[in-house]
Amino acid sequence: MSTIYMDNNATTQLAPQVASIMADNLALYGNASSMHELGRNAYSGIDWARKMCASLIDAEEDEIYFTSGASESNNTVFNTMRDIIDSGSVRDRIITTTVEHPSIMEEVKYLKEKGYKIDLAPVDATGMVKVDELEKMLGSDVLLVSVMTGNNETGTIQPVSQISALAHAAGAFMHSDATQAIGKIPVSVRDMDLDYLSMSAHKFYGPKGIGVLYARKGKALTPFVHGGHQEKGLRAGTYNNLGIIGMGEAARLAKEDIQKEHDHLWMLRERLRNGIEKNVPDVVINGNQEHCLPGTLNVSFPCAEGESILLYLDMEGIEVSTGSACATGSLEPSYVLLACGLDVELAHGSIRFSLGRYNTVSDVDTVIEKLPAIIKKVRSMSTRKV
Repeated sequence: MSTIYMDNNATTQLAPQVASIMADNLALYGNASSMHELGRNAYSGIDWARKMCASLIDAEEDEIYFTSGASESNNTVFNTMRDIIDSGSVRDRIITTTVEHPSIMEEVKYLKEKGYKIDLAPVDATGMVKVDELEKMLGSDVLLVSVMTGNNETGTIQPVSQISALAHAAGAFMHSDATQAIGKIPVSVRDMDLDYLSMSAHKFYGPKGIGVLYARKGKALTPFVHGGHQEKGLRAGTYNNLGIIGMGEAARLAKEDIQKEHDHLWMLRERLRNGIEKNVPDVVINGNQEHCLPGTLNVSFPCAEGESILLYLDMEGIEVSTGSACATGSLEPSYVLLACGLDVELAHGSIRFSLGRYNTVSDVDTVIEKLPAIIKKVRSMSTRKV
């Protein structure tokens, strides 16, 4: 049985071009920090990748810091803010939102337990940040505002540029976790006026275990990983040659194909949404339908458990998610959907379809064909009725 993969927000497969360039550089084993020829050759590949990543997000090359992924990048930004606060800064408060990725939400929980002041801006029913409420939170004591670019569960795109203007007017730093947006919509750190941005290669057809932290030139940054002089002394550890080069190629492809990728994913998403709404009764489409990442479709099926739907789809060779992959194993409903005002039962009955570069119209049509019978079966076993 062939597999239809619709969990691209969790991770993507390696693009063939990325796999190829990594295979071509398997012999590039030199330590890029070494001065001999093998080291210089390795560093040359890393230097090229840095250029590609900078170009993708409209940054300067010396503003790109390689990390193990967006989770580390996010934590590095918050760790930097903690150090500034600990040094006695009069700005000692952080503002983020109720729908951020777990790598930020868990850091927020940890910092709150340690006594740091963090406020969470609410969102509306579509998952859009209530900018007026966030603006009321701003003050001369705010050090950082952190708002994701696009949500990993609902796909809602946040008004980051607008929020950034408010944050800077209040004298605060601005950070955005752009992990889900990269490669799907244009992302420019200049247009968004960001001080920090996080991203991971494996979300746009690159390898796992490698990411980038963008830090605007001159902005505060303290090491999260200590031990060496790599990345101007701000991120220790021997360079991951293959991972970095693979990320560089993924970034090159993402910039080259951005409009084509966007249009393809949006077409598939709308075909799937229309097909579900036409063929499955009583569904709820979650997220903002106007400002939404192409390819992300979050649907709640009343009186049907999301885990059961997922397993039945899996038996048909269709792979989806009930929410963030970082929350897999939890029986709790999605905190993102709850923050949007969904009741617990609807949140429990949600499925995230996240389409990618290699999905086809045929894939979508197969899901539309198989899903109605699955929902009918799951609902027939429920004690609750539509």
